[in-house]
Amino acid sequence: MIKYIFITGGVISSLGKGIAAASIGKLLEAKGLKVTIIKCDPYLNVDPGTMSPFQHGEVYVTDDGAETDLDLGHYERFTNAVLSRDNNITTGKIYYSVITKERRGDYLGKTVQIIPHITDEIKNSIKKASQGKKHDVVIVEIGGTVGDIEGLPFLEAIRQFKLELGYSNAINIHLTLVPFIKSAGEIKTKPTQHSVGTLREIGIMADIILCRTEKNIPKEAREKIGLFCNVNPEAVISAIDVESIYEVPIKYSQEGLDTLIFRKLKLKAGKSDLSQWTKAVLEPLKSPSKEVEIAVVGKYIALQDAYKSIYEALIHGAISNNVKLVIRKVDSELIEKNGAEKYFKNVKGILIPGGFGVRGIEGKISAAQFARENKIPYFGICLGMHTAVVEFSRNVCGLKNANSTEFSKGTKNPVISLLDEQKAVKEKGATMRLGAYDCTLKKGTKAYNAYKKINISERHRHRFEFNSKFHDIIEKNGIIFSGINPQSKLVEIVELKDHPWFLACQFHPEFKSKPDRVHPLFREFVKAAANR
Repeated sequence: MIKYIFITGGVISSLGKGIAAASIGKLLEAKGLKVTIIKCDPYLNVDPGTMSPFQHGEVYVTDDGAETDLDLGHYERFTNAVLSRDNNITTGKIYYSVITKERRGDYLGKTVQIIPHITDEIKNSIKKASQGKKHDVVIVEIGGTVGDIEGLPFLEAIRQFKLELGYSNAINIHLTLVPFIKSAGEIKTKPTQHSVGTLREIGIMADIILCRTEKNIPKEAREKIGLFCNVNPEAVISAIDVESIYEVPIKYSQEGLDTLIFRKLKLKAGKSDLSQWTKAVLEPLKSPSKEVEIAVVGKYIALQDAYKSIYEALIHGAISNNVKLVIRKVDSELIEKNGAEKYFKNVKGILIPGGFGVRGIEGKISAAQFARENKIPYFGICLGMHTAVVEFSRNVCGLKNANSTEFSKGTKNPVISLLDEQKAVKEKGATMRLGAYDCTLKKGTKAYNAYKKINISERHRHRFEFNSKFHDIIEKNGIIFSGINPQSKLVEIVELKDHPWFLACQFHPEFKSKPDRVHPLFREFVKAAANR
């Protein structure tokens, strides 16, 4: 029978429930189990695809073309789970499904209510993501914090779920904050007591309490939390702050969390093996050979989570090259005001990630030009490919005012233009070119040398593409089209001939990078930057 782990959070948001869920998944895989992880988001959007990066952070894309919460990125980076649209459940999806059924008459005239109709839909959605596949354990993260009004239907659903499954088949893990008060010189357990108390009022008993803290929790404090939160002190686990998120599974294992989970779920425990994770990930992080600074030029730089997968993939590239990564975050609007040179002094590489809209675009184009002219390793992703092509078209090919129709609809040289399939699209939600598409690589190119194979598959999220009408003139002037979609013939990767490492791709390689299995393009980009 499939076992379930439900993860909730209390006191404040941003405690790291996503990292906790991913780390627990890693621990279970290290003992030989197969896991999948589900994120339940209480917001009313059907998915985060139409939300601003400043509001929600990055949108993570799965192979099947789902626009999902960024926590799914953590799940895939830490584990071997291959996730789909079923692994991200939102209030919007739930209500949309229930209302659609009501309009069809599926409820046979009944009054549609939160309980049982909404809660049943949540439970069915969780079952859908976990059935039909050979999973031993399903981890379900509930977004938000206990006490949030919008999260109550999800909490009620998991309360019912555990009751139906039986207490040896499902457990609740509650992540909470144990703050250290410097003026008093001690940690405080009261926020955790209140958080678990609120959870108990809803009808959910915490089986394990994960305590986020910057100081080790002494035995007396664990006993106090256990007493007032109705758990054995051994079920009070210290989730202490670490330098790298990739240390978290190791810390949890040292605290005995994996052993505790196995006992509570009555699972047969295999021998835990995190040695490969330690050797491939943590050791290079602890003892890099040298430092490399890479500039990320974005328009959402103010929010750390807006480029979460980009930053993590760069760290993976640094791990694989045994170097310490320093990321210089550069706002593209500042480049427009002050010029590029001021912001790229001594950087070893420049990366331009994806994005939408005209704001700051000329700054990104200037950054691409600076990298090209100064032979600085350059990596353009999605919009970063568009800016590289626009810059090259203007300054090398002599195509005056070349642009993307996203930024200038009336441009006479639309080297980047709207996909034909997008021209009739009116609704914004889930209508981009999304998910995995094939790409054929040209032998002898940097792309081929990175992947070491001809046929690849990568994840996409965009509406605009390279305009093939400009293929000949751009190729003639020195750009190599090293990756092509075999079905549509759309350009997927471009490179420069006379440059140490200048590559840009239409897809998002950051979504398929892991700390112990770095994406080949990030590996080669960081290597080129380190060797500059």
